[in-house]
Amino acid sequence: MTNTIMPQRTTDSLVNIAQSRKFCELVSEKIADRWELGRDAGKIRILRDRAAAGLLQEDKTVSDAILILNAGSSSIKFSVFPGHQRPSRQGIICEGECEGIGHRVHFTAKDRAGASLIDEYLTEGTTHEGALAALLRWLEGRFLDNQLVAAGHRVVHGGSLYAAPVLIDASVTAELCRLIPLAPLHQPHNLAAIAALTKLHPGLPQIACFDTAFHHTQTEVATAFALPRRLAAEGIRRYGFHGLSYEYIASVLPDILGPAAADGRVVVAHLGSGASLCAIHQRKSVATTMGFTALDGLPMSRRCGNVDPGVILYLMQEKAMTAAEVSNLLYNESGLFGVSGVSDDMRTLLVSDDPSAKQAVALFVYRIGRELGSVAAALGGIDALVFTAGIGEHAAEIRRRVCEGAAWLGVDLDQGANSAGRAMITRAGSRTSAWVIPTDEDLMIALHAWTLLNPEAAALDSHANNEGRKA
Repeated sequence: MTNTIMPQRTTDSLVNIAQSRKFCELVSEKIADRWELGRDAGKIRILRDRAAAGLLQEDKTVSDAILILNAGSSSIKFSVFPGHQRPSRQGIICEGECEGIGHRVHFTAKDRAGASLIDEYLTEGTTHEGALAALLRWLEGRFLDNQLVAAGHRVVHGGSLYAAPVLIDASVTAELCRLIPLAPLHQPHNLAAIAALTKLHPGLPQIACFDTAFHHTQTEVATAFALPRRLAAEGIRRYGFHGLSYEYIASVLPDILGPAAADGRVVVAHLGSGASLCAIHQRKSVATTMGFTALDGLPMSRRCGNVDPGVILYLMQEKAMTAAEVSNLLYNESGLFGVSGVSDDMRTLLVSDDPSAKQAVALFVYRIGRELGSVAAALGGIDALVFTAGIGEHAAEIRRRVCEGAAWLGVDLDQGANSAGRAMITRAGSRTSAWVIPTDEDLMIALHAWTLLNPEAAALDSHANNEGRKA
């Protein structure tokens, strides 16, 4: 039987394969075909791992596939893209989620047309590893004409070291574990998915794609705190987050705004349960509202956003709160939820008559306006404003309030276009244009994974895209 999307082999079988003459000949042949031997150790390691797991097939009826994972505390969102060609949203194989990890996990998936492929519940108390095992078994049985060749992970914090996606090994994992205190809501769960997949599918190359990487183009001044230099030397600086989202938006700007406008002064508002703004020039990050951790900047669904550090000292010194209690307050009990006392969901707050709910919405919009002025100043002006993510893409009322508050920056809102959810929501002749562009972090991760696996093809594809835009 042809190998499927999740090859089933025992550890002994893998050892036997690795020791066999056929295996050695296969690896040597594939390396010689694709790259000069010894030219790039990273590429060779990817190929070696794929061969060890039985992922290099001569059967042309079986197509490569790349698994994308975005693991949270109680869910694993996933998607599967073709791996034999440049990934695209139109070519997606499936996407879905395992929601409710640790309890009764709801496992759902749909195909590229939106049709349901699976909708069932897993055993009570299913862990990250158990949910991932169920996902892999389902993929194996459902997609017999595909085989996994790599997995790409969203990893929130890459620290100062990682400015680009990286093939995961023991040293990478150790460095990412060290960063857990800087992203406690996300990093442990990102790493849990990596560990579980390593156990379930040990030969599969895994690639980490970082939310911090896009912001490595910022200047030292933009990333510095006014703290003693010894602390900066230890890595205490502004990092910024939502980078995969911003990177995707930057990549599609030429196709939507046009090449010239895409290289202009653009502010992207990633407004979801987590929220931030990013100032982009020539499609590179100049400044962003999040800093050392994903707590900073705008108020979010349950995170506080910017707060005077003196408040933290007061809570600990005068209210006798422990560090753990303060952490829980800032990460889980603040933001829209804390201010409203009603909900952390913007949809609920917008229809609520509760005065506290209205105040939470007003504070959210006010803080966006203030931060918009800040990042526009970092750019020396603004040519375009882009809304993305859950609230940015779907809450026309929030977009209306933000745009009306930004009239001083030259934003002339087209109410009809905004209500209809059109791509461009400003009037013709508006000095600063405003747009709604759906983000696609999964596709960005898939593209990074494909590029690492196929560097020559990716380089040719990138050249072709650039030439096409010039034409």
